[in-house]
Amino acid sequence: MTSPTIPSESTGGESLLTVLVALVANGLLAAAKSAAAVATGSASMVAEAAHSWADTGNEVFLLVAERTGRRPRDEEHPRGYGRSTYIWSLFAAFGLFSAGAVVSLWHGVTELTGEEAAPSYTVNYIVLGVAFVLEGVSFAQATRQVHGAARHFGLHPLRFVSRTSNPTLRAVFLEDAAALLGILLAGAGIALHQLTGEAVFDALGSIAVGVLLAFVAVFLMHRNMEYLLGEGLTPELRSGVIAQLLEHPQIERLTYLHVEYVGPQRLFVVAAVDLTGDDREGDLAVRLRTVEAEIERNPLIEDAILTLAPPDEPALTP
Repeated sequence: MTSPTIPSESTGGESLLTVLVALVANGLLAAAKSAAAVATGSASMVAEAAHSWADTGNEVFLLVAERTGRRPRDEEHPRGYGRSTYIWSLFAAFGLFSAGAVVSLWHGVTELTGEEAAPSYTVNYIVLGVAFVLEGVSFAQATRQVHGAARHFGLHPLRFVSRTSNPTLRAVFLEDAAALLGILLAGAGIALHQLTGEAVFDALGSIAVGVLLAFVAVFLMHRNMEYLLGEGLTPELRSGVIAQLLEHPQIERLTYLHVEYVGPQRLFVVAAVDLTGDDREGDLAVRLRTVEAEIERNPLIEDAILTLAPPDEPALTP
């Protein structure tokens, strides 16, 4: 059990680097967009500033999630602290909804009936152009990590993003993708305002950014809640766990298996097994505890509980 046969999604170092790159990019952009929004009065730029400030706060939450989720298990938390990652990521998603989507929607709606401003289009275009480049750098880092892990699992990158147990990677990837699309929406609203002279298009750009952020935030909140409630494994990963257990030299047969995530790439395993040999009951109990400890040496398995399999139950196969 020293070399895991269950495929690993990514390393913690990669996730941490992805979050740090996004934090730096969003912090710089939030300041620049805020200055442009104050200087020009553009509704779309206000929405983009709110978006970047929300993303900056979210990255702080995600850094806390990465840090707390890595704490080793103890007597009070025998299955570790991995689920705290989903809690902090849930806070981040709610922050995106409240500080990003709601502000963008509210400002866009109020600007529909407000007085028409005369923004400096050049300033807006320059800030949005720089923002697109910086967001692109952050998105490229997240995309590299996603594509590498998706190939490892044989999945389409977007399907991997939806199914991954790593909430920080999912959040950074989707937030950066939304940021790039939001810049295009804001730019389109500002350009239509310039071409037609109608400020309503600028306000509609703000509303479009708000709708986009709301969709991403609700999706992220839903996925984090699913993992907090005990997300199970896909059939492919479940087969991998069965195969790994049966590779143990002391496990002869497996009749029951329950596996759930207790954190990013952290599994809680309950299994009913037949051990090799014909030991007495007391000796079997000792051997079961020994096998559990050996299984837990796998970095992907946080906690394992083994019981004896009833003789009349059918065996599980990978």
